Order: sequence, then C-alpha cells, then structure tokens
Amino acid sequence: MHQSKIQPVHLNRKAYVYLRQSTMGQVRLNRESTERQYALKERALALGWSESLIEVLDGDLGLSGAESTARKDFQLLVSDVSMGKVGAILALEASRLSRSSADWSRLVELCAFSGVLIIDEDGCYDPSDFNDQLLLGLKGTMSQAELHFIRSRLAGGKQNKAKKGELRFPLPIGYCYDDFGQIVFDHDEQVREVIELFFQVFANKRSAYGVTRYFGEQQIDFPKRAYGGIWNGKIIWGKLTYGRAITLLKNPSYTGAYVYGRYKVEKSLSVDGTLSSRLKLQPRDKWEVIIQDHHSSYISWQTYLTNQDILQKNQTNGAGTVVTSAAREGKALLHGLLICSKCGRRLTVRYTGNGGLWPQYECNWRKKEGLTGRSCLNTRADIVDNAIIPLIFEALEPQQLEIALMSLDKIEAHYAKVDKQWQLTLERADYEAQIAQRRFEEVDPANRLVAATLENRWEQALLKVQQIKEARLQQRQTQPLNQMSETDKADLLRLAEHLPQLWNAEQTQSKPKKQIIRLLVEDVTVERLAQPRQLVLHIRWKGGKLESLTIPIPLKQADRVRYPDKTIHKIRELAKTLHDRNIADTLNQLDIKSSSGKPFTSSMVKWLRYKHDIPVCPTHRQGELTVKQVAQQYGVSTHIVYYWLETGILQAQKSHCGTYQIVISESKHQELTAWAQVPRTEKIRQARLGQSQR
Repeated sequence: MHQSKIQPVHLNRKAYVYLRQSTMGQVRLNRESTERQYALKERALALGWSESLIEVLDGDLGLSGAESTARKDFQLLVSDVSMGKVGAILALEASRLSRSSADWSRLVELCAFSGVLIIDEDGCYDPSDFNDQLLLGLKGTMSQAELHFIRSRLAGGKQNKAKKGELRFPLPIGYCYDDFGQIVFDHDEQVREVIELFFQVFANKRSAYGVTRYFGEQQIDFPKRAYGGIWNGKIIWGKLTYGRAITLLKNPSYTGAYVYGRYKVEKSLSVDGTLSSRLKLQPRDKWEVIIQDHHSSYISWQTYLTNQDILQKNQTNGAGTVVTSAAREGKALLHGLLICSKCGRRLTVRYTGNGGLWPQYECNWRKKEGLTGRSCLNTRADIVDNAIIPLIFEALEPQQLEIALMSLDKIEAHYAKVDKQWQLTLERADYEAQIAQRRFEEVDPANRLVAATLENRWEQALLKVQQIKEARLQQRQTQPLNQMSETDKADLLRLAEHLPQLWNAEQTQSKPKKQIIRLLVEDVTVERLAQPRQLVLHIRWKGGKLESLTIPIPLKQADRVRYPDKTIHKIRELAKTLHDRNIADTLNQLDIKSSSGKPFTSSMVKWLRYKHDIPVCPTHRQGELTVKQVAQQYGVSTHIVYYWLETGILQAQKSHCGTYQIVISESKHQELTAWAQVPRTEKIRQARLGQSQR
C-alpha cells in the first residue's frame, strides 16, 4: 500500500525525518523515544529513498510543539514543502510535528498542494487524497486534545496541592525547606539578619530606591539563591539592585502567607503574526490561594499591605496617577498632599525666581485639557506650609518625649543590625579562608600544579578578609556604628522638648520634615476665596479626623506699591504747572514719601503719570499749538516741525515744562499749506538746488 502511494517524483525529492520532544528532561530521560525517531531514517531507506536525499531535522529536540515560533527546523520544513523540495515527511506521530491545529492544518494543506507524503508509524498518507486528508485532520485534532487533557490534569493536580499549601516552588531568599518539606527560616544567620535589616530600612526610608542607596552606602552585600546547575542551592552575595528590592517588597511570602496564582500567562499576537506569552502579575483579589500564617514571617500582613500602598504612592508614572510621591528634597513640604477643590487633582510644585529658589503650588490640569485659559489654583508654597507647621507641632507636643525615647531604641537597634552584618560578613570570609587553607594543606605537595592553584586561592581568601576589616574600620570612622553615648541621648531628649527649634535649624533638611508630615496628614484640600482674598485648607489627618483652616492671601508686590489717592491727586495738581523733576522736588519738600518710604525721583513721577493718565504738560491757551498738532495739521512729520523751529520758519515760546507753544499767523499758514501741497520729489529738488546755491 505504501509503494502504491510512493511515486518516482517523491523519491527524487528530499525525505525529511523530523524529530521533536517537548522538554530537555524528556530528551535526557526518555531516550527510547529519541532512538525510535532516529530509526525513521532506516525506514526511509527501506521505502526507496537514497541516503543522500534523506535529511534528519533534530534541532527542535527539547521544544514544545504548541507553537512554531521557536522551532527553527519546523519552519525550515514548512518553507521547503511550500517550494516543492520535499517528497515525504517522516515522523513518529502527528504530535511530533505539531500540537497546534493551526500549524498542523497549514502543513497538511501545503503538503496537499505540493504533493508531499506524510509517513508515520501507522502508515503513509497522501494529503491530496480526501480520505487521507480526513484521517490526518483527525490525528491533528486528537493530538491537540491530548495536549489539552495533559495540561488539565497537571493544572488540576497543582491547584489541588496548592489549596493545601503543599505545592513546592522556589522560595524567596530568607527561606528554605527543611527535611520534612516545611518552609522555615534560612539556616544562615547572616541571610536572616540582612532580610530583617532590609525591611527595617524600608520602614525608615519608605522607598525602594532609598533602601538600595542605603545598602550601597553602607557597603552591605545582599544574598540570592541560585537554582539549577552546579550552583543549585548555593547562596551568592552581591549588590542590592532596585529591581530586587521591588521584588522582595511585593512578595507576600515574607508575611508567612502561602500564595498561589500571583502570576498568569497571557498570550498576545504581534504585528508580524507571531504568538508570544508573558507572565502578568494579577490583582490581589484574583489570587487563587492565600493561606495566612502558613510559615514563619519577617513582617506582618498589615505591614505588607502598608508597604504596597507606599510603593503605589511613590509611583509617578502611568495614566491618571493622582497619588502622593515619595518624600524628596525641595522646600515645598506638602508636595503630593494638596488637592484642588475645583477639579480634585493633586497640586504640583513649580520652583521660580533666582534659578528656582521659591516654590509655589499650582493646579494646571483643567488648563492643559483646554477646559479653561488659566490655572485652577496658584499660590506660594510658604503661605500654606507655614500655616500647617504649627498644627504639626500641636499634634506632636504630647508625644514628643515618647517619640524621642522610641527613636533612641530604634537608632540603637539599627546600629546593632548594621554592625552585626559586618561581623557576620567577616566571619564568613574567615570561614572561607580556613577552608582554602585546609584544602591547600591536604593536597599532595608533589602535585605542584594543584598545590599552586590552591595556594593562590588561600592567598585570595586571606586578602578578602583583610579588605573586609579595612572597609569595616573605614565605615566606623565615617559613620560610627556604635551605640549612642549618654551625651547624645541627653541632646536628643532636649531637642525633643524644643521641636520647633530643631525643625527650623539650618542643618535640618526638608526630606525628614516631609516624612513627619506624611505620617500625620492624609491630604489637604485647598479652596480659594475671591472675596475676601483667603485660602481655606481642609485637612484630613491620619485616622480620619477633619479640620479646616482659613489663612489670608498676602498682597502681591504690585498691590503693595499702590499709592493713596491723596498722593495721586497732589501729583495731578502739580502736573498742571510743573515738570516731573519739579514735581518730585515739591513732594519731597512736603515730606511725602513713596510707597517704599524713599524720596521721590523724576522717574517715579513719570511712571505715576503714565499709570494714572496724568497729562505731561499744562493746557495751552487758545491759538497755541503743540509740535504734534502742527505736524498733523500740515501732514508732515514732527522732525519737519522741529526743523522749522530751528531755522526760524516758525516762531514759538517754550513753556516752563519744556513744551513748545506755537502761534501761526494767517500768512504763515498759507505759506505752510502751499509748501505741504508740493510733491515730494519737487521738495527734494528744491532742497538740493538751495544747497548748491549756498
């Protein structure tokens, strides 16, 4: 039957033997299946193909057949089939070629179009024949269904075991499995201590970047456990990165909870048509299994939830982000806590003046959205900050000494934690140096190559111990890690009794002030009143207590330099007969000061006349004209009028305020009118003629 389907046209083309197994574990352990697939080459020889036309495709061993994106040999097979280079495809079964109905159907359709045979353990099939095509379709469907059943059984078993808290998975650093399969604290004391220090530092810094920076400044290494390979289970020490800090803070295992279903595989189709899968973190309410108090914990569940809120508030990117950010440097103490009463958005901070020294709060959301042409709210930061600070002092006043005593305990415990990390690091280095020494002493002295290598490792271990000792000594000199002295404790308690002085000290930075405010205040809604000019602060304290505070809005600089009506009226009267300089002298003689308390100058008087529309010169008598009026009457420029005055064509008197008073007779009027009617070119010719005659 096979020979009836195999024609010379097939034997003159290539015969591809396709091999595939789903995982590398199957390749290593299920060797019988691999041998059976390689044996298909002998079958191709028996069916009549020459050895030169038989090609074995084994590059997809260890790859899943659920998709063809990563299977290069399968892509090569499909490509050659479409170009008519293949006579037959040999596979152990349909599932070896594909576990996807789409890939399988496309391959069968291409084989039918190109006249390619498909040969498996059961027989030889011609896809161009309807019956064979139907049978191949059934085999592909059964292969995909088989994969579905396998996945369902495995997923069901995992879920059932996870509901009992018995499903094992790689544990985060700080935990390990004991001999009975229970989750316990890591046996390494240094690992446990550094995890506890990590969460303590985050409680103080309240940002993942702050923790990363602290570990870098203190030169404290952070552990991670290797999985797989010869390093499986070994703890590797290195620098703490920001990504690792985020991972630890978001892991609920440190609360003693057993969690399953935090991540879910999501598939997406790219532009080029390839199917890709990725793990996506699921919301907390969609986790399949949460078992509280499953094992020992480093932090409580409530602390974990608080940490998640802090991380979310620290996030500043993303659409619709209207939450507070982490406390950073800058003079604006309420950054991220103020809410606009008009649009409900958080107020932002803008630093202006002298290179950005003066902060101001503003809400520009409605302006950016084109809903209005101006900001919802704009106010100086010091006005709002100075109004909130006294309330902070009042809230802390009954607890100042208690807070100071708690701070003493925390500082001493923190110093002890850091110092212990250095001590444990030194002990680990000493232990590694002792191991290197024992290995060197146990080696046969005659084996010089091995002895030299072990001696070099021993020297490197001793050098590492010496480097750690020097680094610890340098750290103690720059940042003392010993406990606070009695003098330091007395100073701290004294400062707690005088919190305002400590708050306003030049050495106190803005960042700790913001952290204190964030511990007490949830948010502040700012409302601006036009009449009278006031700001109303609606304060929402931690715990839900509400309080409102009304503060006046100081006058702007332009408002503060306003002059009383009496002074403006006096300048208006004096301007009728006096020049600016004379007006300033008169005001100074009358002991009338400017708005800033300084004597008047001519420039001040000139600016006031311009602002209040006070005429620059007194009113002319009937028949007297100004230079501008003459220029307008005869249609010439003011420069021509000044030329007439200088050359004597016009006669005028100068008033006491410096303006010309021009009187034009009837004969002069007719002369100027006739001159103004002469064309411009003729005027230029006459002027040149007059110059030549002179």
